[in-house]
Amino acid sequence: MPDAPAYPMPRVQFLSFEGCPLAAETRNVLEQALKHVGRQPDDFLEIDVLDPATPPELARWGSPTILVNGLDVAGHEGGDAPGCRVYDTPDRLPRLEVVVHGLLHNGCQ
Repeated sequence: MPDAPAYPMPRVQFLSFEGCPLAAETRNVLEQALKHVGRQPDDFLEIDVLDPATPPELARWGSPTILVNGLDVAGHEGGDAPGCRVYDTPDRLPRLEVVVHGLLHNGCQ
């Protein structure tokens, strides 16, 4: 049996809701970023921010959002209620470099 890591694996969460027009493309960026930092591309928990069972501290984020250990990879604070989130880029998506930096900076090494 392999030894357990000496440190806990960072928790990566992808927050979105069904029908979010930017969710699929942002999920793709996250998968690429995870591969870039040596993680499996599906090594994240997907959370529906509109699901009544979603904790309030997660439901307040816009969709799509990527959190690592509870911190937004782009450095933003959460909102007051779920809604659409657009990033300040021409295609309204997070940049791969920003997501990679957020993963590394927030403990995903």
